[in-house]
Amino acid sequence: MGQGAFGDQLPITDLHLSTVPRTEAERARIAAVIAPATDFTKAEAFEANQGGAGTVADPGDDTAFTLPPATLPFEKKLDFELGNALFAKLWVSSPSSTKASDGLGPLYNARSCQRCHVNDGRGHPPEHAEDDRTSMFLRLSVPAGDAPLSALEAYLAQLDGGKATPRTRPVPGYGGQLQDLALVGFAPEGRMEIAYQDIPVTLAGGEVVTLRQPTYSISNPGYGPLPDDLQTSPRIANPMIGLGLLEAIPSADILALADPEDRDGDGISGRPNLVWSRHFDAPMLGRFGWKAGEPTVEEQSAAAFHGDIGISSPLFPAPAGDCTAEQVDCLAAPHGAGDARGDEIDQTGMDLVTFYARNLAVPMRRDVDDPEVLRGKEMFSEAGCAACHTPKHVTARLTEGEDAPRSFQLIWPYTDLLLHDMGEGLADHRPEHRATGREWRTAPLWGIGLTARVSGPTSYLHDGRARTLLEAVLWHGGEAQGARDAVVEMPPEDRAALIRFLESL
Repeated sequence: MGQGAFGDQLPITDLHLSTVPRTEAERARIAAVIAPATDFTKAEAFEANQGGAGTVADPGDDTAFTLPPATLPFEKKLDFELGNALFAKLWVSSPSSTKASDGLGPLYNARSCQRCHVNDGRGHPPEHAEDDRTSMFLRLSVPAGDAPLSALEAYLAQLDGGKATPRTRPVPGYGGQLQDLALVGFAPEGRMEIAYQDIPVTLAGGEVVTLRQPTYSISNPGYGPLPDDLQTSPRIANPMIGLGLLEAIPSADILALADPEDRDGDGISGRPNLVWSRHFDAPMLGRFGWKAGEPTVEEQSAAAFHGDIGISSPLFPAPAGDCTAEQVDCLAAPHGAGDARGDEIDQTGMDLVTFYARNLAVPMRRDVDDPEVLRGKEMFSEAGCAACHTPKHVTARLTEGEDAPRSFQLIWPYTDLLLHDMGEGLADHRPEHRATGREWRTAPLWGIGLTARVSGPTSYLHDGRARTLLEAVLWHGGEAQGARDAVVEMPPEDRAALIRFLESL
């Protein structure tokens, strides 16, 4: 796998899964099933069922991402609905007579999970000056300097040696992300501002596509001057479908795709992000978030409660959320912890939200046998897109009864869940654990063709700068430069077929 001298120390044990080891016969069968397609005259077996047996029929409206898997047992549907209710719940400030819902803020980005993930879909940047920024925010950090190493940093220093990614720390007075909303009596941390510059790109056949290059700044900083070495990273909310299936892909399968030294010479050097699990107190493979910064659905959800809403949980027990030591009034504000719940959302609540997020089904693909879609699939393969957007995986065979819907499923997420250098055009210059400022996790593509219907605005890439799928492709650089250039040089009809294929996912 090209992981270097410490390859045997990579955390390939899936601490979050209870699995049955695969037999040699199963491994051979899986290898044959997930092998790249060679016949583009017809759809592959089960290709329409992107989410395995739990794939749901496309309802044809904006609820396509809100459904439980078809295989979810009847007795678990109440848990799914309760998790949905907590996902959509509007949190209020403390003290409040609504004891089960207080603890918001004092500084926050949204009052509920659903406010960012509208219809469980994709976020978007503000469309005009007065538009809100609810489904998008800025991550913040500064270089760590001589700060003591955390357990993860010590682990990565041993693993990567002199090639270790530079370390970061939260910004004094501001924390790890910019909270642009605040309770009465508190100042928001600031306002994210975006300015765009148009960049024309001419394609084979004469078509001109205008890309928009964003520049980010922070106006009205509420807690002192921003440091000169401030690092920022804009992020829109990711769609929620299929998270439990991605969580169930064996780590060994993901790591087997990594080639950090590009030993096969194909120009693709995917590598895993490694993160520290708060739940297991150990390093794990990162899977979730734009830079694969969280290892499990539970930890991704708890981190969002903490940073986005200011809600404490057993994994993030600080009731003031992302407030820093310098934000004294924020730390001293009334909060909702310490009552019968313990934390502002207790473990029972977190389990329900996690169950909901883990079981949002993937809708069935459309038009898999359409000749133009099949031609586009061939173009996707020939351009090299599938080198990172790995079409197929088979999830682990799980032993827990409630995990049956995601156990041993052939799925089609179109991702390797690895980090790739995407070039200077998409760089945010902000490291995150092992990810550098030019690296991003390969985004899953399943459901991407339903973005407009589910989410309204079509906003792609980590900051929503791309308004169309073609714009998103044209922003690819670094390891994806060759694939991007192949798309630019395609005859117009082949390029249109490629986009038609992506729209069918």
